[in-house]
Amino acid sequence: MRVATITVSTSRTAGRGDDRSTPALAEYAHALGARLVSSELVSDDRAAIAARLVALADGGTCDLILTSGGTGMAPSDVTPEATRDVIHREAPGIAEAMRLASKPHTKYWMMSRGVAGLRGDVLIINFPGNPKAIAEAGAPLVDVLEHAMALVLEPGLSHG
Repeated sequence: MRVATITVSTSRTAGRGDDRSTPALAEYAHALGARLVSSELVSDDRAAIAARLVALADGGTCDLILTSGGTGMAPSDVTPEATRDVIHREAPGIAEAMRLASKPHTKYWMMSRGVAGLRGDVLIINFPGNPKAIAEAGAPLVDVLEHAMALVLEPGLSHG
């Protein structure tokens, strides 16, 4: 499985603070047994996020895109909207499982607005921006993503 990651953070793209989410996404991809093919940093801008998702998903270089950041309640948190702008089919169970996995770790678990869905045969999953939360929220997906991707990429099915 080929994975691309996008960290969404205006402050990190401006060089303010340490970017700990990008390495956390890479570590999570490694836990999946996936090959990391791309890591990007994008500002909290709906059009910019959507453009990068489309370029990666349609570029043929990845099977899975993991985003981190921009999933909260602040006005600048637009990653879910950008993701919905570009996906063809939503996978709500993935986002629901991630929120439930966060519940034991934070009282704010229900405020995450992350989504997951397919653009063609590429699965896009929004993770929280907190680096620690990436592994926590993603824990229930580790054992099922390989199966999900096998279904998505099954030969003979129409992809697109």
